[in-house]
Amino acid sequence: MTAPQNSAPTRSASASVASRTELIYGLDDRPHFAAAIFAALQHVLASFVGIITPTLIVGSVLGLDSEVPYLISMALFVSGLGTFVQAKRFGPIGSGLLCLQGTSFSFLSVILSAGFLVKSRGGGTDEILSTIFGVCFCAAFVEVALSQFIGKLRKLITPVVTGTIITLMGLSLLKVAMTDMAGGFGASDLGSAANMGLAGLVLITIVVLNRFNIPLLRLSAIIIGLTLGFAVAWFMGRVDFAQMPHVPVMSLPVPFKYGFSFDLLAFIPIAVIFLVSPLEAAGDLTANSMISQQPVSGPVYIRRIKSGLLADGLNSALAATFNSLPMVTFAQNNGVIQLTGVASRYVAFFIAGILVLLGLFPVIGAVLQLMPKPVLGGATLIMFGTVAVAGIKILSEAGLHRRNMLIVAISLGMGLGVAAVPEVLRELPRALHNIFESPITVGAFCAIILNIFLPEEYQEPELTDFDPEAATFKVLQDPPPSPEAEPDAEPLPAREVAQLNRQDV
Repeated sequence: MTAPQNSAPTRSASASVASRTELIYGLDDRPHFAAAIFAALQHVLASFVGIITPTLIVGSVLGLDSEVPYLISMALFVSGLGTFVQAKRFGPIGSGLLCLQGTSFSFLSVILSAGFLVKSRGGGTDEILSTIFGVCFCAAFVEVALSQFIGKLRKLITPVVTGTIITLMGLSLLKVAMTDMAGGFGASDLGSAANMGLAGLVLITIVVLNRFNIPLLRLSAIIIGLTLGFAVAWFMGRVDFAQMPHVPVMSLPVPFKYGFSFDLLAFIPIAVIFLVSPLEAAGDLTANSMISQQPVSGPVYIRRIKSGLLADGLNSALAATFNSLPMVTFAQNNGVIQLTGVASRYVAFFIAGILVLLGLFPVIGAVLQLMPKPVLGGATLIMFGTVAVAGIKILSEAGLHRRNMLIVAISLGMGLGVAAVPEVLRELPRALHNIFESPITVGAFCAIILNIFLPEEYQEPELTDFDPEAATFKVLQDPPPSPEAEPDAEPLPAREVAQLNRQDV
């Protein structure tokens, strides 16, 4: 009986060591300069388009074309500042993780509504932007206030809730990645062989480089894949530097450059999104903690989530101050950590420096903006997929018994259903439509409500800690007993003994 008991701890310890070695650099490790730069560049390339795209959309839809280059610069600049705050951790502000802050897509619809509201009243560019940034600045403190009570809301942020949200994030982003692989939204050659070939080249390059046990290749897999794809696209004539927009050599941040205005009708829907966005941020921070091999339960985890959400809110206020849209912790960078094996928060300092540099010198960002969509799509497909897998891993560790399966099934079904058939929201009032058109918002609400409503099920503990793998290993190692040494009476299995004891009681 002693051998099986000893084998289990040995196996657990070896599994723990194996899990630990998956990271080349842990959270508090300091990579050498070359490794840090490689990892930082991959994070920047993975998130660059995500940072600037919401600004491009808002600028083009609201007719703010003349201000878009400056707004893009400020989006990159505040992303660098926010990333530094999250990783450095100033007192209770910041998660202390390698998590990149970027412009949030969740606010697009409500910000556009605010812009159209001002525009309908005859407001010009300055009035539109002063109202958007003024309202976002005030609404950001909704998340700041909520972060202080996150410790009392532990029953809402359970593994089944966060796992569902993270899975939904990854799955909902796959459509964006696949569309980019095909050529991007509105492309005339959507799905052409050239587009899919470029995306496939990047994807295969990343996979092949991850096959090698050479840390440098693993560290640089994404950047090599993107660089190779960019070079091939250039030779194919898909990159035209003559189309690079004319931008000033340098842009300096000016707080509230367009003024500061407040409108209650614009404030309410944006404030509601700030009530929901912490759920997305909490999911991203949980995934980051898990990938970085940090606790995902207990007081350390709750304190990290609380500090991360506080930084999220303050960074959004900082973004509005420097003329940019609200910010959130990016999910795709968790995929970069998993692919590179670098979870060191010191890499975030290099990321912050690169982003601030890109923000001060917009011509650099303009060059990166020329990267064809299929090249980016080949890399983001892998990263968004790994985000979904991280959520599935959390769900598996939480246990997919009947109650949890019901929560996950309904939440994923509702979230992905709204994304697939947005017409179901057609009869809702405009304010509610703006809130629930996001699949993450719908799925998060469903997961939280069901987690509260459905009672916890009692899970009967196993009668034995039987480990099939360890038992099989022991049978293969031990010689078979000889007939002479056979005992007079074979002992009953542990499960039968336990059942007899229960009958006696």
